Amino acid sequence: MSNKISRRHLLKAGALLAGGLPFAGILPEQGQASPLSLHRANDLITPGTLLTEKEIALHAPIELKARLFANENPFGPSDKAKKAIQEALPKSYQYPFMFLKDLSGKIADHEGVKEENILMASGSSPLLMAAAICFSRPGGNIITGDPSYEDLPSKAVRFNEKWVKVPLTADYKLDLDAMERSIDGNTGLVYVCNPNNPTATVVDTDRLRAFCERVSKRVTVFVDEAYIDYLDDPAGTTLVSGIKAGQNIIVARTFSKLYGFAGLRVGYIMAQPDMIKKLSDYTEGPMSISATSLQAAIASYQDTEFLQGALKKTIASRDYLYEVLKKEGYSYIPSSANFVLFPIKMDGPQFADEMMKRSVGVRHWKLNNKDYCRVSIGRMDEMEAFAAAFKELS
Repeated sequence: MSNKISRRHLLKAGALLAGGLPFAGILPEQGQASPLSLHRANDLITPGTLLTEKEIALHAPIELKARLFANENPFGPSDKAKKAIQEALPKSYQYPFMFLKDLSGKIADHEGVKEENILMASGSSPLLMAAAICFSRPGGNIITGDPSYEDLPSKAVRFNEKWVKVPLTADYKLDLDAMERSIDGNTGLVYVCNPNNPTATVVDTDRLRAFCERVSKRVTVFVDEAYIDYLDDPAGTTLVSGIKAGQNIIVARTFSKLYGFAGLRVGYIMAQPDMIKKLSDYTEGPMSISATSLQAAIASYQDTEFLQGALKKTIASRDYLYEVLKKEGYSYIPSSANFVLFPIKMDGPQFADEMMKRSVGVRHWKLNNKDYCRVSIGRMDEMEAFAAAFKELS
């Protein structure tokens, strides 16, 4: 009974974190994701105020010329998803039990795994939270690249987990060898975001598979594949093969990116059945997904025509951005996702602030003590708005 109470308390604590408890002081030291500053003359926010990504959206003008700070897909969701939502509304008073099985069955069939290998939730965030709670213990540690996506490790820190941050390689990729050397007897989890956020780089697939095969014998490896659909060969890059081979790894996916579901909230993980059961204790899982979102996901899952179309438009906008940067004399890190990180020639907060004054929202970063901008790939009109604002500052 005491164990159940403890888990309930952990879930409550997790909900508080998800609801917006501050994460001050727990961001990466080498590659720190700095909240944007935002100046609005008619607001209570003063120049220089540091804001989280959520606060940027809340305090930015309702209609930005370019919303390029959250790595969203402005080309989705698909028409099939929209139609499914409309058709789902009349019966949305019913619990969506049958739709849960339908979606998990489609995922299992496509990935070549069993339904007991899958745990769904309202986006991947609740599943990252579940892992943070599950693998955290006093004196333990979690290993990540630096910089990398901070959601899971930043939450683990709140549960007394130490965050071991391993610098990236010279070409801005996860240093798998150094991450492996950092594992010790207290390591509870190794977190691999591939493609990585914020650098949009991807590690060699064969090296990552060999890494997971070795490391998973010592400690659980969490592979976050949120941006895998932007790669040329997602099926040939995924680490799901490790799950089929019985390895102690967790693979996370989300509909929030190429599928355009950031606001609809559907995600899932794949792992060994015993790991799925273990993580299920720390999340509401599939029952956190609305009936409308579930049916939209079912309708658009593996909609090849839509996905290829959205990818093609993303690449066109990304190529346009590359040309803008080159013409202005800027370098950039070649991207394997729907965002680009590039070094800037002025103070990061000031740059983001000036861009927001021009109705263009971006993120700024600190990497190796240098200022960078991370710009999400938007529609072509948004990229043109970025270009116009950027040229005034460059």
